[in-house]
Amino acid sequence: MEQINIQFTLFSAFYSPLISTMSGGFLEAEGLKPEWSVSPPGVSAIDALVKGKAHVVQSALSQAFTPLNEGREPPVVHFAQVNEMDGFFLTGRKADPDFSWKKLEGAEVVMFKGGQPLAMFKYACHRAGIDFDKIKAITPGAAADIDKAFRDGQGQYVQQQGPFPQQLQADGIGHVVAQVGKQIGPCGFSSLAATREWLKTDMAKAFTRAYRKTRAYMTATPAAEIARAEKPYFPDIDEAVLADCIATYQKLGCWTPHVEITEPAYQATLDVFEYNGLIKKRYRYDQVCAAPPGSC
Repeated sequence: MEQINIQFTLFSAFYSPLISTMSGGFLEAEGLKPEWSVSPPGVSAIDALVKGKAHVVQSALSQAFTPLNEGREPPVVHFAQVNEMDGFFLTGRKADPDFSWKKLEGAEVVMFKGGQPLAMFKYACHRAGIDFDKIKAITPGAAADIDKAFRDGQGQYVQQQGPFPQQLQADGIGHVVAQVGKQIGPCGFSSLAATREWLKTDMAKAFTRAYRKTRAYMTATPAAEIARAEKPYFPDIDEAVLADCIATYQKLGCWTPHVEITEPAYQATLDVFEYNGLIKKRYRYDQVCAAPPGSC
């Protein structure tokens, strides 16, 4: 077995296509023994690639925009999609089958302070026809801080990735009222990144074979079965809650079977960041993305 080092920017069920390469045994079937980690708070997983501490990382296309805005070539490329849609939910204090985004205006919402989660949320508000500036934002910090703040009584609504919202529902604390992804539509939300040098290796080809099989597994396998295999990675989440979260993401369409980052998905991401004033120009696809190993 050859060890492959994988790092996550964030670790949640939303990234199950990468988690399941491990929990489903797909990497081991290709002769790869996975070792995984999560990037420290405030540190990009891209750093692990640059420093040679990881072979492949879960990231986002937007990570390439910072160096490009500064006139530099990104040190790594994004070669496969993880999620082709925003995977954040809006959870309210009460069940609200008649929820409309207009209800967020004037309301206190616990949310992420910056980065892609905020950019996507602002764009979703734009698409929903509401004024983001009328929302009373509460920004306590990272995902666990956001969850704690809402559990402690702050905010009328909260922006979270699964399985946090599903666990809030199971605990009787909140009720999911909306999915941000439905407002935005398909886009290059999260991705796998690596160095161009690594993508030429046999390990990269083996990883991609495993990943292709995993993506097919994610759409063809019952959520309960996927959750059962992934449960050891989520010791603090109820298995039924994890299964509910995975089933929701399957239905939402985040995990389309293809591995490639498509041109339309990339352009949709540019739309989001252009709207937010976070890119200086619409960068070419090949400045950010590359084909998966073995696809040519």
